[in-house]
Amino acid sequence: MSRPSTLAQLFALDSLLDADEIAIRDTVRDFANARLRPHIGDWFENAELPAREIARELGQIGALGMHLEGYGCPGMSATAYGLACLELEAVDSGIRSLVSVQGSLAMFSIHHWGSEEQKNEWLPRMAAGEAIGCFGLTEPDFGSNPSGMRTNAKRDGDDWLLNGTKMWITNGSIADVAVVWAQTDEGIRGFVVPTDTPGFSAPEIHKKMSLRASVTSELVFDNVRLPGSAMLPKAQGLSGPLTSLGEARFGIIFGAIGAARDCLETAIDYSQSREVFDKPLAGYQITQTKIADMALEVGKGHLLAYHLGRLKDRGEIRPEHISTGKLNNTREAIKIARECRTILGANGITLEYPVIRHANNLESVLTYEGTSEVHQLTIGRALTGEAAFR
Repeated sequence: MSRPSTLAQLFALDSLLDADEIAIRDTVRDFANARLRPHIGDWFENAELPAREIARELGQIGALGMHLEGYGCPGMSATAYGLACLELEAVDSGIRSLVSVQGSLAMFSIHHWGSEEQKNEWLPRMAAGEAIGCFGLTEPDFGSNPSGMRTNAKRDGDDWLLNGTKMWITNGSIADVAVVWAQTDEGIRGFVVPTDTPGFSAPEIHKKMSLRASVTSELVFDNVRLPGSAMLPKAQGLSGPLTSLGEARFGIIFGAIGAARDCLETAIDYSQSREVFDKPLAGYQITQTKIADMALEVGKGHLLAYHLGRLKDRGEIRPEHISTGKLNNTREAIKIARECRTILGANGITLEYPVIRHANNLESVLTYEGTSEVHQLTIGRALTGEAAFR
C-alpha cells in the first residue's frame, strides 16, 4: 500500500502560499497544538477559558491585529491573517473568536475609524494582548437588522450619555475596552468605552451549548458618561460597523474550514485504527466515499479562502465575495462535522475527540456575523440588482 496523502498534498495547497505565509501558518499551528489543543476539551466541558493569559501569548506571536499597520500591530497580509484564523479554529472556534473580535472588530474599528489619541491609547496594548476589546453591535431584538438598534447616546454638554443593551458579545465581561455602536441625533455613531466607566456592566451569558470555550456576555449601559473624545470621529452610519464585520467574516471563511479539516483528519485517523468485522473501517467503500466527498469540500473551501485572501490583499474584495466565502465554508464545515461524527460512531459524541465540539461550535459560526440567509440575499442582490432584505 502506498503512503496515504494528506489533504494538503491532495490539493497541493502549499504551492499556493509563499515561504513567509507558510512560516506564519506553521508558527500559529505549532502554538495551537502545543498550548491550546491539550486543554481545549476541558475548557469546553467546563465552559471556561483563561482568556487573558492566552491573549498575552497570542500577542507574543503576533496574532492580534496582525493585518493592521502601525501602533504595535504586525502589519501582515490578509492571507497570513486568514491562515492564522484557520489554524486557531482547527483547535476551537472559541479561540478564533477571541482573535477575530480583538483584531478584526475592536482593533480594526479603532484603527480605521478612530482618532490618533484613541489609536495610541489602545492599539499597542491590544496588539500585545495586555488589553482585551469587545464589539457591541447586536442587541436582544436586533441582530440581522442593526439599523433598528435601541442603544442611544445623547449629548450632555461636552459629554455623551450612553444607554442601552447589547447581546451575544464575545469577550464582553473580560474586556478592558468596548467599541459600542449607538443611535445619536447624528445617526449611528461608534464610541470607545473603557469598561471601568461607571454605569457599564457586562454580565456573562451561561448555559451555552456552543462556543463554551469562549466568553460571551451582555453589555448594559446605564447613563454611562463619556467625554466627547470617546466618539470614533471617522465613522458615521452603518458603514462603520458593517465594514468591521466584513473584516471578521473574512477570518471566519478561513476559520470554519480549519474546523472542518480537523474533523476530517480525526475521522481519517480513527477509521484507520478502528476495526470492524476484522478489518479497518477505512477499508470499506462506504467509508472511503464519505472521506473522499468531504475531502473535496474541505479542499475547495481552502481554495476559495486562499483566492479571497489574494483579492483582499490586492484591495479588490467586495461584500458579496465575503458573503460567498462565509456562506459556503460555514455551511460545508458543519455538514462535514456531522458526517465525521458518523464515522466515529459513539466515540464521536465524546470530548475525547474534537468532532462533536466542532459541530456544536459551528452551529454558532453558521449564524453569527451574518446568518446564511443574510449572505444568500447579499449574493442574490449582487447577481440580480434587487434588494430582497425587506
